[in-house]
Order: sequence, then C-alpha cells, then structure tokens
Amino acid sequence: MSGTVQSVVRMANQIVRNFAVHGDARAVEATADHIRLFWDPRMKASAFELLDAPDCGFSPQARDAIAILAREAGSHAG
Repeated sequence: MSGTVQSVVRMANQIVRNFAVHGDARAVEATADHIRLFWDPRMKASAFELLDAPDCGFSPQARDAIAILAREAGSHAG
C-alpha cells in the first residue's frame, strides 16, 4: 500500500473516531461532511478506489462515509 493510500485510510479513520462520541450514524454523516468539504479531489478519488478492497484498512464507519461520497460522485454503485 502506497504512502498516499495509507494516509487516506489513516485520516478517514481518525476523522470518524473524532466524531464517534456522537454515535455511529452521526459519525458517518459528519465524516462524509468533513471529507466533502476539506479533502482534495485526488484524495477522495484514492479513497473511492479503495472501497472494493476488503483489506484496505477503513473502519466500517469510515467505509460508509466514503461510500456516501462515492455514490454522490457517481463513482461507486454499492
């Protein structure tokens, strides 16, 4: 896994952990909002590419947040 990919996974997991105090559903929503607002399009694209990799390292909540954004972008059907 490249350094950039590792960074994307690490950051997504950190963001969702920061919002975890609000419960899973709110953490997923807040993480998606944060990524939508602050991540560079290339970072988002890297995250979208990882969605189908079962061992990519995203927490379930981070994966759900990325999946929301991928669907919005038309990048992922699942």
